Amino acid sequence: MLTDDVRESIAAAIYHGIQNTTPLPLLTKSYPEIELEDSYHIQSSVVTMFEKTGSHVRGYKIGLTSGAIQALVGSKSPNFGRLLDHMFAEENSELDRSTWLTPVAECELAFVLKDQLAGPDIRTEDVVNATDFIVPAIEIADFRVARTAGIDVRDITADIGAAGGVVIGQTPVLLRDIDICAVNTSLVINGEERAKGASDQVMGNPLSAVAWLANKLHELGRTLEPGDIILSGAMIAAQPIEAGDTVLARFDHGLGDIHVRFK
Repeated sequence: MLTDDVRESIAAAIYHGIQNTTPLPLLTKSYPEIELEDSYHIQSSVVTMFEKTGSHVRGYKIGLTSGAIQALVGSKSPNFGRLLDHMFAEENSELDRSTWLTPVAECELAFVLKDQLAGPDIRTEDVVNATDFIVPAIEIADFRVARTAGIDVRDITADIGAAGGVVIGQTPVLLRDIDICAVNTSLVINGEERAKGASDQVMGNPLSAVAWLANKLHELGRTLEPGDIILSGAMIAAQPIEAGDTVLARFDHGLGDIHVRFK
């Protein structure tokens, strides 16, 4: 376990890394005694630093929603990161690739809440009742703590869950109108299909991921609030983004397409 002073020092370094697009060495190498609890405290401190400059939390992203990815980073459960308002971009935007270090794109389903979801013991039916609608999304994940051999869940979680950016689609769909476990998606970059997947790759059911988040936040003294936007987890393998790329995310079940360009 780290001291409060060390946690704050790491948080300041991550904040600086985000603001200045500079990488950090693995925290788990520099601070082998770091624990996951430390990482969530560090994440909170990074978010507080952004809030002091006028940003605010608009939602959450859930990561590590497949067993295979969890195994790669030494975790037995998902993790989460906070999404700040300045991370959100409009569909059909042209985004500056230099904003990020090593960005990757993922296709996800975003849940928009109409009611509070307060753990413990939140179940999938509670998520259904609290959800206003879902929309398709492209998550842009980025790693300030070096994405290199040995990275694990503690590194990623401290680094605000590798949150980098979000592009939200403009086609809201009610949960009652789709089979949430059978949504298919593909990611096309520069006209080439790079990855495809389905929503059942997210913990078997994206509703389970959102329920997990509500219960995890309860452990940390927090709740999901009306208006929160929750990225439920990657439906495809993450794909790297370069300057000049045109990215198209396609979703069935009436969720439509999302276009974004990178300069």
